[in-house]
Amino acid sequence: MYANLVCSPALGQTTVVAPGTQRVRFTALIETESDKAWEVALWHNHGHPDTWEKLMLSEDEPQAQLFVDHGDANNCRRRWFSGELTGPPRGRSHASFTITFRAGKDEPWKWANEQFSFSDGHLIYQADIPQAGLSQYISNISSDLVVDEQAAQTPNTLLWTVSGKVGPASGSTSGWAHHTLGKPVECHKWFALVRLWSPWLAPRHGKGDFAPDKEAVLASFLRNDGQHVVILAVSVSDVLTELVHQDGHVQIRGRNDGEEQDATAIVAVSSSFEIANAATMYHARRLVMKYGSPDGTSGNSGSTIEAEMKEVEGNKLKAQWLEEWYDGLAYCTWNGLGQHLTEAAIFNALDQLESNDINVTNLIIDDNWQSLDHEGEDQFKRGWKEFEANKAGFPNGLAHTARTIRERHKNISHIAVWHAILGYWGGISPDGKIADEYQTAEVQKKPGVSAGKMLVVDEQDVHRLYQDFYSFLESAGIDSVKTDAQFFLDELDTAPERRRLIKTYQDAWSINILRHFSAKAISCMSQVPQILFHSQMPTNKPRLMVRNSDDFFPEVPASHPWHIFCNAYNALFTQHLNVLPDWDMFQTSHPWATFHGAARCVSGGPIYITDVPGQHDVDLIRQMTANTPRGDTVILRPDVIGKTIDAYAGYDEHQLLKIGTYVGRAQTGTGILGVFNTTQRRLTELLTLDQFPGTEFGTYVVRSHRTGQTSSPFSRQSTAFVHVDIAVQSWEILSAVPVGSYELPRLSGHGSGSPKVDVAVLGLLGKMTGSAAIVNTDSYVEREGGRHLRVWTSLKALGTYGLWISDLENRNLETDFLALLFGQPISLGCVAKNENVLEIDLARAWKENDQKAGWSNEVAIEVIIR
Repeated sequence: MYANLVCSPALGQTTVVAPGTQRVRFTALIETESDKAWEVALWHNHGHPDTWEKLMLSEDEPQAQLFVDHGDANNCRRRWFSGELTGPPRGRSHASFTITFRAGKDEPWKWANEQFSFSDGHLIYQADIPQAGLSQYISNISSDLVVDEQAAQTPNTLLWTVSGKVGPASGSTSGWAHHTLGKPVECHKWFALVRLWSPWLAPRHGKGDFAPDKEAVLASFLRNDGQHVVILAVSVSDVLTELVHQDGHVQIRGRNDGEEQDATAIVAVSSSFEIANAATMYHARRLVMKYGSPDGTSGNSGSTIEAEMKEVEGNKLKAQWLEEWYDGLAYCTWNGLGQHLTEAAIFNALDQLESNDINVTNLIIDDNWQSLDHEGEDQFKRGWKEFEANKAGFPNGLAHTARTIRERHKNISHIAVWHAILGYWGGISPDGKIADEYQTAEVQKKPGVSAGKMLVVDEQDVHRLYQDFYSFLESAGIDSVKTDAQFFLDELDTAPERRRLIKTYQDAWSINILRHFSAKAISCMSQVPQILFHSQMPTNKPRLMVRNSDDFFPEVPASHPWHIFCNAYNALFTQHLNVLPDWDMFQTSHPWATFHGAARCVSGGPIYITDVPGQHDVDLIRQMTANTPRGDTVILRPDVIGKTIDAYAGYDEHQLLKIGTYVGRAQTGTGILGVFNTTQRRLTELLTLDQFPGTEFGTYVVRSHRTGQTSSPFSRQSTAFVHVDIAVQSWEILSAVPVGSYELPRLSGHGSGSPKVDVAVLGLLGKMTGSAAIVNTDSYVEREGGRHLRVWTSLKALGTYGLWISDLENRNLETDFLALLFGQPISLGCVAKNENVLEIDLARAWKENDQKAGWSNEVAIEVIIR
């Protein structure tokens, strides 16, 4: 007999109960083909940790519900059951629970744990934060650490800096120190962002003792009292700081390349992970600015860079408009065209895109365009010879390639080229023009993948190298760069080389991307602590596009769910940097294509594809993009960086990955939740409105992108659920759209009283993040007479505009509505009803009305409801 069970709070997960909550409501849903008299019971140890009690749940349907099953779920009946636990556990702050059920009184009880392989669920009743010292949260703090209480920039937060001395470098050897910060007290679960390897961060999770397998930059602990303790290792000046562990204790490890200095960590405690995390980041920015010069640069670069930064900012940057760089659909040559890159291959790829009506705005010419030595050898043995492109692939030079691209493809606004921070993977060729022109030095790299010696441009000529190279690129028609392999700065092994070159290269690059490309650059393989804090945290320059995780690997099936999971957790850190996280390119003609595409749409970052020429999923691209009145293709990027909504949910746990983001102004915008199944089993969950970002106040309808279903209105105070059933390798994007309520007097002969009309502006339908197309919207009842409701919306692109109207099914399109495009009536042929959603084809209306793009490149539509 088929039966499925799902409940809220969820089994196998930890639910934190807010302070002062006296009742926790449990809701269980049985999906079954049977008509039998089902019974459901909650088992819990609420009264005593060693005594489990039974609470029978009564049949009780929620006020509102939305079932998102993608049409492939079993035909079944749904039976709802609910019950309440009253008050916090006696003398404790946490309790466990599970569910049993049976198909009638004569049937045996079945345990959800056994039937569905779920572990127990956990409740943590959150207490108020006691105003206590750090020792109440971390025990056994070493006496050689200095602990200073700080004023947090976030509410209801405790904050400390913890510092310990790191001895000076001696000759070629860096100074090292290990300081025991201590053992987190009452730890229920922990999360950390570790250095997967030198260039990349990745999440780690655990229960009980802190024991990540790699060095961490950030660690957070959920306590048994519901408080969150976040620890951030801050790398400033010449000190690299990391978090390691020993016997469950957190240790602060410092590597010093200069004079004696401190290794510093910041510790915050709050009832919210996001608040505690923000508190550490805000204070870290203070420290970064304190250790650096007023513009955020520091160390041996001196006043020249400071003066140039101010000149660039004052004379050039203020007039720049970077949205088209962030929001244009991009094509990257790397996976699509392979490593034997030629201009002919690039021309063909762009022709194939255009023949499929895919108009990319940005082109990234990736690795293998440069002039290199040691043809055919390993990339780490090849060195950069000269600025001009290699003659085999680009016989007429880089300028010819760029000029031809712009002549043949008017849609291309920006062309970027790839290069490594030190030139190439193997540095500088000793036999090339660059080695002849600039002072070089041989440096030693750390043991590992790229171990050995390499030639690099030395400190005194780094700034001139970048100035000359980027001037050459500008003259060749290149207006942006992707600068890769930045972790090589951390691969330098000796203290003098690290002290001389790490900040020098960062500062020279930062200045010259501003001066030559107005910050149109992608920073890649740069999740190195010294770069994260020195270059990416200061807010005195335009936001930089930065790769957020390891690469997209098309040929490695297991990498695809992990890639999305990793990006969602890395974003918990990178959301607080002055960067736009880039989740890497992907291929639209790939078994995991829609999975990747949906993740890019909710990431809040750029979208660029790397399709093999002619192999495209045009429908997927249409869901990710829209066309502006001028014919440009843009992505619909949310306003808030997408990130996981649960820091402590591990990759090996049986629960859906939920990525939250937001579009619009506070309290009037749309909360978006991307839901991804990164596990190897089908998963079903009940989602509540409080899981959608920014929905604290008001009433919302929730719309499913994939099914087009829209819920009835509900608020956080409602007993309401969104039921999602997600198969392996599948996903969904849900949008919680605010609802406005308006009173309209009835016309004569249409009854009495003033009917209430609820409306919600959905944005562009058929787009994964269609709400992000909304620039502005306003709804109001006419002052005089009050007989019409006007809903005005400005959009950044054309498409099918959607307006949810509570009583649409009872209205007549001809007599009850008037739709205007820039004040001109839209024909009835462009308008349709789909249940409670009014759909207006703006692209067709634009052509019929013979509209022309204005200076703002926006679309203004007004719907008048009688």
